[in-house]
Amino acid sequence: MSSRVLGLVREMVLAQYFGTTAAMAAYNVAFRIPNLLRDLFAEGAMSAAFVPTFTKLLHGSGKESAWRLANLVINALAVITALLVLLGIVFAEPLVRLLTHTEYTRNAAQLALTVELARWMLPTLTFIALAAALMGMLNSLHHFFIPAFSPATFNIVTILCAWFIVPLMPGLGVEPIVAIAAGTLVGGVAQLAIQWPALHSEGFRYRPRFDLNDEGLRRMLLLMGPGTIGLAATQVNLMVNNWLATSQEIEAVNWLNYAFRLMYLPIGLFGVSIATAALPTVSRHHHDKDVAAVRNTVSDGLSLMVMLNVPATIGLIVLAAPIVGMLFEHGRFTPTDTLATAAALQYYAIGLVGYSVVRIASPVFYALGRNRVPVIVSVVTVLINATLNYVLVHRIGYRGLALGTSIAALFNAGTLLYLLRSELQGLNGAQLFSSVSRIALASIAMGAAALASYRAVESWLPGSGHTMQIVRLALTIGFALLVLAGSAWLLRIREFTQGVALVSRRFRRPAR
Repeated sequence: MSSRVLGLVREMVLAQYFGTTAAMAAYNVAFRIPNLLRDLFAEGAMSAAFVPTFTKLLHGSGKESAWRLANLVINALAVITALLVLLGIVFAEPLVRLLTHTEYTRNAAQLALTVELARWMLPTLTFIALAAALMGMLNSLHHFFIPAFSPATFNIVTILCAWFIVPLMPGLGVEPIVAIAAGTLVGGVAQLAIQWPALHSEGFRYRPRFDLNDEGLRRMLLLMGPGTIGLAATQVNLMVNNWLATSQEIEAVNWLNYAFRLMYLPIGLFGVSIATAALPTVSRHHHDKDVAAVRNTVSDGLSLMVMLNVPATIGLIVLAAPIVGMLFEHGRFTPTDTLATAAALQYYAIGLVGYSVVRIASPVFYALGRNRVPVIVSVVTVLINATLNYVLVHRIGYRGLALGTSIAALFNAGTLLYLLRSELQGLNGAQLFSSVSRIALASIAMGAAALASYRAVESWLPGSGHTMQIVRLALTIGFALLVLAGSAWLLRIREFTQGVALVSRRFRRPAR
């Protein structure tokens, strides 16, 4: 939570200093290149391939064998990503031209700035790839806090650079946005460094080992190949959005980016967290050939994810404009930007559950050794997304890109669940359907309460000041959550009652 909240603060700070300017668009376009490679190659495919292999060795052969594999993986990642970074730096300009529309690259100054920022940020890939490897190791050893918190260091460094370095840049004759690109690079180093002590305390020692014939490394690399494609849907879809967005007004890149980051907050809080905790457990149960335990773990993870993300979806759709205004509308971020970003957020929110389900379902296939399944689904999803976005962007502009991406995410999730149901001989369907139906009803009641209460509070507490915006939104969300809790209690939602019982036990004092 701290990591994702700091990520939101980072976006707020960037909105204050740069708003939706051409410099901010250049940063967002440039950052998309290392971010794509990071998500596909490092955090996505590598984690999905490495965690099951490392977990199997850890429980089957002990720590020494697992440490040996870890060293081989770290060294292989360092070499491969360094080569990718070098190629990216050399061919940065062709890459930018490939990933943006000709409308964007016609501006020579804009193109030059984007290329410069991309070269600054590309080395981040190596540090984030190594950080992802350490994260997988710590998760397999049941350490979750430090790996989950590590991205917070990335956000903290960027925020500090905005506060203290950006104001100095004009005096040095340098574009202020370059300070944010440099902060992105330093943040990647920090994300790696913060995890090392925890792994060292578990007994891991780095060794410069290379052995491409090692069975564990070969198995992981074989999984990574199709895994890169299998987990690619979201990022490739965003690349398609990026290309089409650069054919619109230059602010559209920023509107879509701010909206996506805001929509991704509940995914990061709930979807990623649940998936991170579930994957080592699924790998362990699969290693023990306990299909029922795998099925129950996946089913419980999906139920919990739906319980948290369906209300988030309704809330973001109903309160998009006041949320965006309260968070971003200051400095260089204008009321026009608020309305445009809110419109994109509403369309992105439609796919929120889909994104979260993919975060859980896709890695499970790799843990089960069925890595071809998400590959095929991912390729089909990308094709559907590209088609939808091309059609919709010509109908409703940049908003169509958000809508097309959401529809594609829901297709991806639905198809994976259908196929996973066959793999696991069911997904406790009756129980899952009952939970989803009740959660949907409770969320609709919450949404209606939020809409009505915000209108009422707005008439009682008028004013455009930032403090008044916070008060109105806090009162509205507080009332909406009370309605959600009451509805969940009346509908006897299992996940809600279990959560309340767990919290009660944590805070209940032991009897004397």
